[in-house]
Amino acid sequence: MRVLLVCNNAFLPGNGVCTAVLSLSRRLKKMGVESRIMSCANPNPLGIQPDYPLKHFKFPLFEPLISASGFMYAKYDEEVAADAIAWADVVHLHEGFPMEAKVARLARKMGKPCVGTFHLFTENIMANLGFKRARLLNFLVTRWWRNSVYNHCTHVHCPTEIVKKHLLKCGFKSEMTVITNGMDIVDSNIAPYDPSGDPIEIVCVGRFAHEKSQDTLLKAMNYSKYAHRIHLHFAGKGPCQKRYERQAQRLLAKGVINHAPKFGFYNIDELREILRRAYLYIHCAYIEVEGLSCAEAIREGVVPIIAEGEFTATSQFALDQRSIFPVFDTQALAERKDWWIEHPEERVEIGLKYAKSITKYNADDAIRQMIQMYEDSINQC
Repeated sequence: MRVLLVCNNAFLPGNGVCTAVLSLSRRLKKMGVESRIMSCANPNPLGIQPDYPLKHFKFPLFEPLISASGFMYAKYDEEVAADAIAWADVVHLHEGFPMEAKVARLARKMGKPCVGTFHLFTENIMANLGFKRARLLNFLVTRWWRNSVYNHCTHVHCPTEIVKKHLLKCGFKSEMTVITNGMDIVDSNIAPYDPSGDPIEIVCVGRFAHEKSQDTLLKAMNYSKYAHRIHLHFAGKGPCQKRYERQAQRLLAKGVINHAPKFGFYNIDELREILRRAYLYIHCAYIEVEGLSCAEAIREGVVPIIAEGEFTATSQFALDQRSIFPVFDTQALAERKDWWIEHPEERVEIGLKYAKSITKYNADDAIRQMIQMYEDSINQC
């Protein structure tokens, strides 16, 4: 079986879609399935390049914002696309943008089946553009994605049930297949936390962007009884970093916190080491299709506190209400943090349960389901 993976760019660090595409390619190879990537050329000349490179399509007025958001659009090239589709048995589209729409139409014309993954709510895009409450615009863009891309697919891969419910509500007609994006399950040595040790390390992982809402954690420090003992560690990069750093400095200047929050972007091994030293993991995003960064923290035995809302699926990882707070509710978040700080023994006990709970998101199981979806798509064509 030969699978063509199509996205605007597969090589931008800190971009969830890029991470998913490269991980899928690597895992398909592990399972003996050949895959190739069609996307923008890798901006890093020393890095791996796509099998079918496309030129970068720039929007003159919006390019600085697009670039700061960790994204890049590809310019459609019919000659390149035709060559790529001719090679493939099935085409896997990873976004709903104009380039993918043209690929979907060409694949249909050439008699090749398409499947699509719904990695992003349109609300993700609008939040990055500063439109937090653009219901009509979100509706119109979702309808365009549906009609131009996803309804041309035999199957739509939904990483979570919340995505499937949303797409059914929006009138998507293709068969919905719920498969986690999955992650590698590895053995972790979970060390008991010393309740007398300070500072208390609390970690938040994710791109610094509006929809990730890391400022909710910073604001919650104003309501925590233990703010002076807490050291916040933000792992990621993105357009909101400078604003969050200024917000952290104000907390420090006012004496709300004693330990300066740390901001940085880390490789996988560095991040795992940071997580292993964490007392709690906080996930504040109010728009999230799955949120595997949270699952990766849980894998290390770290107890999470996760925002729950209409457009975030990450609360699926929570084992009970002590690990959930309503999106944007800074006081509720502070209360959850304080409770876990006051109950260190319970934190160690449930941390072990969390580490065991995450095995159902095993990437090997997910990739086998993905291969079955490809086979079903090919058989329907």
